[in-house]
Amino acid sequence: MLLIVLVLYLCPVFQCQTEDTELSEDVAFEEYTNSDMDPNAAPLRIARQVRPLLTKEAKPHIQELSVQTTIISRYAFTAVSCSMLNRHSAATQGVFQFHIPTAAYISNFTMIVGGRVFPSQVKAKEKKMKKEGGENNGKKNKNTPEQREGEMEVFRMEVTIPGRNRALFLLTYEELLQRRLGRYEHVTSVRPMQLVSKLSVGVTIVEHSRITYLEVLPLRNGKTPSSTGNGKADGKVGPPVSTEVKQNETFCKISFTPNIVQQVKIANNGMLGEFVVRYDVEREIGIGDIQVLDGHFVHYFAPKDLPVVSKNVVFVIDTSASMVGTKIRQTKEALFTILRELRPSDHFNFVTFSNRIRVWQADKLVPVTPNNIRDAKKFIYMISPTGGTDINGGIQTGSALLRDYLSSKEESHHNSVSLIIFLTDGRPTVGVVQSPVIISNTKAAVQEKFCLFTIGMGDDVDYRLLERMSLENCGTMRRIPEDADASVMLKGFYDEIGTPLLSDIRVEYSEDAVEYITQNFFTNYFNGSELIVAGKLTNRSSDSLHVQVTASNSERSIVLEKEVSIHEQERETERRLAEAEAGLNAGGYVERLWGYLSVKDGLKGRLRSQTSAERENYTQHATNLSLTYNFLTPLTQMIVEKPQVLANGTLAQTQQEAEATEAPPTDESSNQLLEDNNSLTPQSLHRNIPPNPISAVSKATSGVSKPAKKSATLSKTSADGDPHFVVEVPHSKLTMCFNINGEPGHILRLVTDHKHSGVTVNGALIGAPAPAGSHKEQRTYFSTITIVANKPRRSYIEVTPQKVILDDRDRMILPSSSSISVETPNLAVVIIANTNLTVTIQGTIQFVILFHHYKNPAPYQRDHLGFYIANSKGLSKDTHGLLGQFLYEDIGLTQLPGNFSMAGENSTKETLGKNITLTSYPALKVKDRTVTVIKKSRRIYSGKQTVDCWFAKNNAAKLIDGHYSDYVVSHLFDTGDWANGTNTH
Repeated sequence: MLLIVLVLYLCPVFQCQTEDTELSEDVAFEEYTNSDMDPNAAPLRIARQVRPLLTKEAKPHIQELSVQTTIISRYAFTAVSCSMLNRHSAATQGVFQFHIPTAAYISNFTMIVGGRVFPSQVKAKEKKMKKEGGENNGKKNKNTPEQREGEMEVFRMEVTIPGRNRALFLLTYEELLQRRLGRYEHVTSVRPMQLVSKLSVGVTIVEHSRITYLEVLPLRNGKTPSSTGNGKADGKVGPPVSTEVKQNETFCKISFTPNIVQQVKIANNGMLGEFVVRYDVEREIGIGDIQVLDGHFVHYFAPKDLPVVSKNVVFVIDTSASMVGTKIRQTKEALFTILRELRPSDHFNFVTFSNRIRVWQADKLVPVTPNNIRDAKKFIYMISPTGGTDINGGIQTGSALLRDYLSSKEESHHNSVSLIIFLTDGRPTVGVVQSPVIISNTKAAVQEKFCLFTIGMGDDVDYRLLERMSLENCGTMRRIPEDADASVMLKGFYDEIGTPLLSDIRVEYSEDAVEYITQNFFTNYFNGSELIVAGKLTNRSSDSLHVQVTASNSERSIVLEKEVSIHEQERETERRLAEAEAGLNAGGYVERLWGYLSVKDGLKGRLRSQTSAERENYTQHATNLSLTYNFLTPLTQMIVEKPQVLANGTLAQTQQEAEATEAPPTDESSNQLLEDNNSLTPQSLHRNIPPNPISAVSKATSGVSKPAKKSATLSKTSADGDPHFVVEVPHSKLTMCFNINGEPGHILRLVTDHKHSGVTVNGALIGAPAPAGSHKEQRTYFSTITIVANKPRRSYIEVTPQKVILDDRDRMILPSSSSISVETPNLAVVIIANTNLTVTIQGTIQFVILFHHYKNPAPYQRDHLGFYIANSKGLSKDTHGLLGQFLYEDIGLTQLPGNFSMAGENSTKETLGKNITLTSYPALKVKDRTVTVIKKSRRIYSGKQTVDCWFAKNNAAKLIDGHYSDYVVSHLFDTGDWANGTNTH
């Protein structure tokens, strides 16, 4: 068995294969209309069922695949990292391919090939002249619908990887989870198409309310929720093997890390399937859950325990010849099930259409009785597909039937919900076949009296037509893939809309307090769903937000009102995020959720628009928002510069080779740390956000040859090692040092100038056992360091020994093992592979973080970080923190009279073991405090330099303001003020 596993591992069937297709440099997702498609764009969202061609040529090997998702109050951030190795001497083509949910928007894509960075740029799509004939121009494209519910799309990028080299692909995307049938569902595609040495999937859920339900489903490969999906009938039910779940009331962390043997047992071709997590949260009674953060709000409304509203439903079913066989059989099965679930208060009817239109019960809707259900089943059973597809005729007949029924029964059905469920598997071929005419006729027939829900089956459907028909008539469209179990998906769709609880729901807020709110009127609210509204807060000085929800149910009109304290809600939101340690994504999730919903609303409005001016207005609005948040949407395209490989297999030189980003120049008070000879020159990646927040692409700036040594600028002021603090006092021209014996899990405030420059630096401690014979019980190291820059707007950097996460509107996750340079209007980041990170803020403030890695660590060693202040220019005189408080302090050295024993733990090498009594001893004068010190030596810069310093013992008691515990903060992104008041000196 082991031999088989090794063979499979060394000879993978891999999606990153050579193909004959030549792709252009432009990267774009297919537009949702045939006329908007760009045939020269790559990567493409391609149909899921398309299979890549395999060749016999050598393919790259996936060394590591990581898919990490953080869900914050339903809004999901997903980061994909895929590392490929070309083990052969010749260059070869690799394809990075990843399935993402249709509703998601990609927010960043970056390639690092041969140590050089190739970033992406999101731009507005250029306008194209539409061909005559409108939407039905003779072309068929199965990928045209704007939403393909329940379906994944494929992001694909082909690149040439030089011989003996690696390629790293970094992809991030975002989506808002929709609640259906009382559950949120998050799906992660795990289809590397080969066995992967290091495969990890992680899902972290951070919710504002208590998590009441959590389930990790078995892996599924099928297109329907019922599929077990692991490809092998092992009969086991439950989470996939290697899945671990850690959970408390509002937080859970799920990991899936199968090794090679476990992957083989699931699927030996790497097609593991979809990793599915479902959950739900506790509902607040009344107005719902409102969350406020950074000048934006989001309102979740999902009332429960309401009486069901009766419904009037007409099923309009395609019975053309193309429905013959499996399609009509599965449709009949679903309708039989739906009939059994109609409620006694409901009324219904059936219309079938092909070349001719048939109505089950002419000129009426019938109540749900045993006899009517029996007769309806007979009608369904006798359906026989034949002829063409008269979509217009079916809609007109069904609409007239329901409209006339409502007119005759207007008073008695005032509080009922009326809808048409329309199903087809093809395009119009009989009667009216022009899409614009069908859309216009449908709107005129519906007359805003009921909602139209459309369902498309298979690949030969005009999904854009169905989408517009439903959107313009308060419904939704659902896509059923060609090879899916239609009966299950039809039944599932009906379950979502089959239990209406409220109608005509309007959510309103104080006019002077909000602006740019997303959709706030909803025709229906169905059981198990959720209504979400987001917006901007305009009056930040006001603490009150008036919220009013009006709706109708089966018995009466409902009005819910509440005064919400904005500041209290914001504090509560921040507190819950801090408790869960949600990380970088937490800072802007409400704003990005608002941006996401606003783009969706703009695209829907664009589809519904009746005039070119109206369409242009929606288009411009949605495009601007897409660019602001770097979303790849139907209105934007992604451009990626790809590496050019020369005939000798090396990367081609570029014009900017000589302009590679150099490390910052040294100053008089700084020291230099030489790079590792084997590290690559950092690459340049510029991110230009305001006024047009579009990522600008720079060309690669370095070859793969060994560069000359470069230098990173450092000063002595630092916190490194266990951790040992060193402070260089420029005014006094002396150096002092101290230790902080913290506890694992403590987060220490190193620098805080939040009110002035907006900069805060925090560090988290991890623990390790002390070496044998040490006087300490344990060691502590910095495992994570965060830098928050709040001006001119909020940015974050989170650093661990393995990666650097940069969030400056455009989120990037960069490995510490690659030399990279990233520049934004707020920040400049330079990574020297496996050596150090330099962060420059506002052009002058500069920090350096050292990466400490151990190949074979002893029990007392941990991979950790060291923090150095390279340049403090730009930090105010009110700066505080364990290091920051000394930047502008005037500290003097004096001698105090009296006897002082040099023996003990503070002895230097020269006095170790001796007992020497002095008539005076050294001390530091700090403000009005006197601190006794002794002379010590410290090794800094990974041991490359030794400095002499005056050491203060006892956790720097009296040397630092206050006590050590005053510098312990609640979470990594805490930017609160110095606990004992302002940072005055």
